[in-house]
Order: sequence, then C-alpha cells, then structure tokens
Amino acid sequence: MTRATNGPVAVLGLGLMGSGLATRLLDQGIPVRVWNRTPERAEPLVRSGAFAAAGPAHAVEGTTHTICTVSDGEALSEVLRGTDGMLTKGPYPGTLICASTVAPEEVVQIAGDVPSVLDVGMLGNRDHAREGELRLFAGGEERVFNACRPLLEMLGKEVVHLGALGSGMRMKLLLNLLMGVEVQALAEATELASATGLNRQQVLKTIAGSGFASPVMAFKSKRLASGNFGKPDFRLRLMAKDLMLASKQAAAVGLSLPLATAAAETHVRATEQGLGDEDCAAVTRALTPKPGSST
Repeated sequence: MTRATNGPVAVLGLGLMGSGLATRLLDQGIPVRVWNRTPERAEPLVRSGAFAAAGPAHAVEGTTHTICTVSDGEALSEVLRGTDGMLTKGPYPGTLICASTVAPEEVVQIAGDVPSVLDVGMLGNRDHAREGELRLFAGGEERVFNACRPLLEMLGKEVVHLGALGSGMRMKLLLNLLMGVEVQALAEATELASATGLNRQQVLKTIAGSGFASPVMAFKSKRLASGNFGKPDFRLRLMAKDLMLASKQAAAVGLSLPLATAAAETHVRATEQGLGDEDCAAVTRALTPKPGSST
C-alpha cells in the first residue's frame, strides 16, 4: 500500500472525532503531534505514543499534514491566526485538512494563507474514526486531493472528491440538516405519543422497527427511550450551529427551507435552555409541554 505520509501528522482539536482520528493514525504507525485547548484530552494519546504540543504552531512543526477538527468557525480562526496559531510563523508548508464543520466560505478564505487545503466532511461517529470506517467527502484542488488520498483512505472506508474547495462542507451541512430534521421529527412523534396517552417505550420500539425509521432514527430512539443524553455522540449545540449554517446557505441562494429553519429554531431554543452539551436527541426536552399548558 502507498505510504500515507512522509512525515508526522498534526491533529488540532481532540474532541470525539479528533481523538478518534489521532488514535487511528497511531494504530497505523503514523507519528502524530496533537494539540487541544484543554490539555488533559491529549493525555490518553500521549500514553499511546503521540506528542502533545503547547500550541497549534508548535504542533504543526515538521508535519506534512495537519487535520483540524475544532468545533466552529471561531475556534478555527483562533487555531489559524490566534495567539500561537499555526500561521503566526508564516505560511504552513504542508496540507491543511479542515474537518471542522464551518461555513464553506470560511474554508475558501483559508486558501489565501495555506497553499494546499482540503475541506473534508466526515460522516460517522467516534468509533468509525478509530477504526478507519468513516465516509469522507472532500473539496479542494484535484492535485491536493490526489496527494492526500492515501492518508484519507487510511481514515475512511469511502473517500470522495466532490469538487472545488468548500464542497466538503456543503455536503456535511446538508447531511447534518437531514440528521437534525430526522431526530427532531422522532422527538416530536415521541412527545406527541406521551402527551396523548400512548406508551412512550412502545411507540419508540414501534418506530425503530418500522420502515419509517432511518438508521439514525433507530439509533437515537435508544437515547429517547432511556432519557440519557449524557456522553453525547453529537452535541446539541453543534447541531444547532450546523442547522443555522445550512439555513444561511439556503438564504444566500434564495431557497426557502421551512423544515431546516424550524429545526434550527428549536435547537437554538434548546441550547438556550442549557441543553447544548447534551446529545442532540435532547432536543426532545425543548418540546415537552410546560406544566399547566393544554395538550
């Protein structure tokens, strides 16, 4: 198999996906340099052989590729241009793989400072990341994609080049739009069941086993049945952010997306209620009738 990289790879941002990607690279014998705003998250990776850097600029030293998996556009800007950002010492000579879900326009702007950039929408969860089972959708110049392909194929079971820079983010946003709408629809059906006297568990079991349920709805039905939204697979505040980004993309091209807009509003309200760091299935709590209201 073609060697994925000739040098160390930096992973900036060690949330669920970033930690999974770093673990996968280490398991494949790739030297990995990591950084996270909260240093403690790097400790398990250091025990597995990673080098923990003091900041982004330090992390990318001597690397051929950097994978950035921070939470939003503000965090991405800080990693690139903030104190000790990876671009503070000059242009990055390697390839930046932006796997953070941000507005496509933000990725395009990066190309002015980094000659080789890909934006990669990742489909999967932390287990898929650890096992190299992600589906990866990339945007960027064909020469950059071809050079990065061996590395991407180490991380994903499916690797697709969609076209120009920003395409990976557009694909990721529409996929998350679908997930957000599906999970909210499941939550609404469940809350309606409870409010009208049906057995919640029986309804969720019926939906999950029916032809109406997508795989993500069948998976999230377990969360709704248990009422346990801790240790999130995907944080509600990140879903709110992605739904808002998708809505803004639609507005920019003159599209009206009523379902996406409604889902975005509900997720933002749930975040304002303090549910942002719970699993996105916790959106159901923003639908629960207030005491004393009619059903």
